[in-house]
Amino acid sequence: MSRKVVRSSKFRHVFGQAVKADQCYDDIRISQMTWDSNFCSVNPKFVAMIVEASGGGAFIVLPLNKTGRIDLSYPNVCGHTGPVLDIEWCPHNDNIIASGSEDCSVMIWEIPEGGLITPLKEPVVKLDGHSKRVGILSWHPTAHNVLMSAGCDNVIILWNVARGEAAVRIDTVHTDLIYSACWNTDGTQILTSCKDKKLRLLDPRKGTVTAEKDKPHEGSRPVRAVFVSDGKILTTGFSRMSERQVALWDPKSFGEPLTLQELDTSSGVLLPFFDPDTGIVYLCGKGDSSIRYFEVTDEAPYVHYLSMYSSKESQKGMGYMPKRGLEVNKCEIARFYKLHERKCEPIVMTVPRKSDLFQEDLYPDTIGPEPSVEADDWFAGKDGQPILISLKDGFVATTKNKEFKVIKSLMATTTSSSGHRQADSGEVQALQAEVKELREALEELTKRVSELESKN
Repeated sequence: MSRKVVRSSKFRHVFGQAVKADQCYDDIRISQMTWDSNFCSVNPKFVAMIVEASGGGAFIVLPLNKTGRIDLSYPNVCGHTGPVLDIEWCPHNDNIIASGSEDCSVMIWEIPEGGLITPLKEPVVKLDGHSKRVGILSWHPTAHNVLMSAGCDNVIILWNVARGEAAVRIDTVHTDLIYSACWNTDGTQILTSCKDKKLRLLDPRKGTVTAEKDKPHEGSRPVRAVFVSDGKILTTGFSRMSERQVALWDPKSFGEPLTLQELDTSSGVLLPFFDPDTGIVYLCGKGDSSIRYFEVTDEAPYVHYLSMYSSKESQKGMGYMPKRGLEVNKCEIARFYKLHERKCEPIVMTVPRKSDLFQEDLYPDTIGPEPSVEADDWFAGKDGQPILISLKDGFVATTKNKEFKVIKSLMATTTSSSGHRQADSGEVQALQAEVKELREALEELTKRVSELESKN
C-alpha cells in the first residue's frame, strides 16, 4: 500500500489575505453594468477601474500608492459616449491603456506620470471598425502596438495601433456572441469561446480556424478559456444541470478533456487567471466571495485543487497584477484587486517562507515589459518570443517604457515640431518640477486635514 497520500507541492500552502483597510481604495462607484469582464486592470504603476458615469462611459485611473478615500471630484477618463465594458493596460508601456465601449469604439489613452490632474477626454488614438459594442480587449504579449478587440457584432479585429488602423478582420468565423478571446504566450495563436458552444483556435494573421471543439461544456451559460502551460487549454463553464465546471484540454487531440471537474452550483461566470511561472490558475467568480486556486501539472488529474480564499463580500470584478509588480521579498506570488460596490480591495497571495532571501524556486525569470517585435514586422509574419527578466533584485525598469508613437498621415509631421520641442524641454522640466512640488504640498495638506478630522 502506498503511503504517499498527499501530493507534495510547494504551493499547497498559498495563503491569501486582504490588505488593511487604509490600503484599500474607498468611495469609488464601480460600474453597475452586467457585462462579464474584469472591470479592473492593474500594472506596477496604476490601477484602473470602470466606474458609474452620467452621460457616457468612464473609468478611473489611480497611482497604486493613492489609497484611502477617493474624492468624488477625482478626475477620470471620460471620452466614450457609452458605458465602458473593458479596459486593458499595454504590457509594454505602463502609461498606455485601451478601453472598449458600448459606443462601438476602442480608444487608446496615455496616462501622465503620477496620474491624472484633470479629466482626460481626448484619446491618443480612436479605433473605429466595430458595428456593435466592444466587450473584449487584449494586447499582443510580444508584439509592440498590436491590440485585439472582439465586439458583439461577432467580429475580431487586430489593430495596428501605431498606424491607427485595422490590420486583420476576422468576421466569418463566429456565428454568435464571443464570450472570451486571448493570446497564447508568444502571440502565434488566438483562443476564443463563443455562444455557439464552440471553442476555436485561430491563426491570427490569416484569420483561419486551426482547430475547434464543439460543446466543451454541456450547459448554455458562458464558457471562458485560457491557454495554460505546454499549449494546453483550460476552460470554465457549466454542466447541463448548471453546475460550474473546470476542464483541461489538449488541442492536439480535442476529443475528450484531460480532466473535467465539477465545482459548485453558483450562477456566476468563473474568470480564470493563469500564472505561467508557478503553473497556478486562479478562478474568480463574478458575484462570488471567494477565489479558488489550482495547480496545473503534467500528471493526472492535471488540475489539482490547492485551496480557496474566502471573504464576506462578493466581487463585482477583479484585476490581476503582472508578476513584475509584486513584492518578491515578501514571497508574494499573486495580487488581485477585488472590486466591491464602493471600493477596491487588494488581496495578496503569498507562500510563507522563513528565510528572507530571494526564493529562486518561486520566481523563475518572468515576462518583462520589453516587446520582441514591432507591429509592422509582426503583421508581415515575424514572430517574437517573450523577453524574460529576473526579479532577484525586485523589478526595476532598466529601460524607459517603450515610447508610444502614432504614425498617422493626418497628424502633423513630427519632424517640423522637433526643433521647438528641444527648445522647450527646459521649460517643460521646470513646469514638471513645479507640478511635482505642488502635488507634494497638496498631499501634505490632505494628510494634515485627515489627521485633524480623526482627532475630532
